[in-house]
Amino acid sequence: MPRSLSMRRMRALGRFLTAWLPRTLLWQTFLLVALLLILSLGAWSQIFRYFQEPARARDVAQMVVSVVNLTRTALINAHAERRIDLLIDLAALEGIRIYPAEASDELLPLRGNRPLKLLTDEVRRQLGEHTRFAARWKSLDGFWVSFRLDPDDQFDEYWVMLPSERIETTDTFGWLVWGFGALVAALLGAYLIVSRIGTPLRALARTARMVGSGQTPPPLEESGPQEIAVVAHAFNQMAGDLARTDADRALILAGVSHDLRTPLARLRLGIEMSGAPEDEVSAMVADIEEMDRIIGQFLDFGRGTPQEPPQAIDIANLVREVGEPYRLRGVDITLAVPDSLIAPARALSIRRALANLIDNALRYAGEDKPLKVTVGTIGEEVCIEVADRGPGIPENEVERMRHPFTRLEKARSNTKGAGLGLAIVERVMRAHQGHLDLLPREGGGLRAILRLPAGGSVTSRARMPKDGREIHDK
Repeated sequence: MPRSLSMRRMRALGRFLTAWLPRTLLWQTFLLVALLLILSLGAWSQIFRYFQEPARARDVAQMVVSVVNLTRTALINAHAERRIDLLIDLAALEGIRIYPAEASDELLPLRGNRPLKLLTDEVRRQLGEHTRFAARWKSLDGFWVSFRLDPDDQFDEYWVMLPSERIETTDTFGWLVWGFGALVAALLGAYLIVSRIGTPLRALARTARMVGSGQTPPPLEESGPQEIAVVAHAFNQMAGDLARTDADRALILAGVSHDLRTPLARLRLGIEMSGAPEDEVSAMVADIEEMDRIIGQFLDFGRGTPQEPPQAIDIANLVREVGEPYRLRGVDITLAVPDSLIAPARALSIRRALANLIDNALRYAGEDKPLKVTVGTIGEEVCIEVADRGPGIPENEVERMRHPFTRLEKARSNTKGAGLGLAIVERVMRAHQGHLDLLPREGGGLRAILRLPAGGSVTSRARMPKDGREIHDK
């Protein structure tokens, strides 16, 4: 039981440190160096305390005893009428104040720290157990030591005051300066260390994001610490291998496109010229067109993201150009777009993504159901929404539907397609650092929303019907 409790406490401490420790390498390194420095200073102070303080106390005690003995000897050898003058001379010349002890003296005891205890014990050992100490006599602060001219005469007692700076030599301000200087040095050291590591790591992170979005990044500099240089070299080699693989894949797909689509075109021509009944010809032509469309999806998915640079384009005009052919073929499609909405994007990729969403909506909802395409902004995002009246996607299936070759189970038997449409859209949105939302529509259906980061360069602020992710139709 105790061991189990200890393990739980250790796990709780680990969770606390994980939650509260800074995540950046700079601050983690700084805190580690600062912690090591504090531990080193603490260890050094303990060593000083246990090995140097006794020797220091003996030296100071010897000085105090010498002053007391010299003062007592001077008072003993002086005539009684000359003692007052002697006390005045000692105060003026040596800074040593001596006053006769009285029963009514107001005394403030010394602090009870270890160095003073070592000092008083040593002084009392040499001067006698009757020796008393005080930090204040009446209203005068200092290090006060009592002594007797005759050890056996308690009424012939005096107080001698030594300045506190002659007793206590701890330089608190100096320690603060040294501690602050050490922390500054630790911060500078941590910064120099991390800058040698952090800069190439940040470059590696940026380049990795470019690779993840389907771009071909420039090679990393293979410099800096040996470990970082090795990582940069391995990453450059991996990026080069991926680029060559993509080039080979594009070449293969170009050949596949020709090899598959050319026989399909001949097959379609032969069917149309065969003289078969018109309904049979139409059914076979529809199958050929579906095969051609599936091949096109495979090619689109296999090509990846086109290496076109983002440019300022009119999103509203692009949506109108994509939606108009559907309107001309009789699809009940409504385009709710502003006159103009300029934002940075890759035009070909956005066209492909929007066309895939519209095709998916028509395939699952049917071309006889109304379709609505809305364009606007939400915050700093440009949004393109395709809303249909189909069966929609259950909430627990949304993430699975983003993956390639994935279809809803109930759609497998009565809906054609390879399950690549949403995967292609998802890839396009990753390349734009955007997001694809798949949300239920009020009254039934699906709302697929392309969210593109505008980067503060949107020239029109035509807003969506409602702000936020849960926007609703009018």
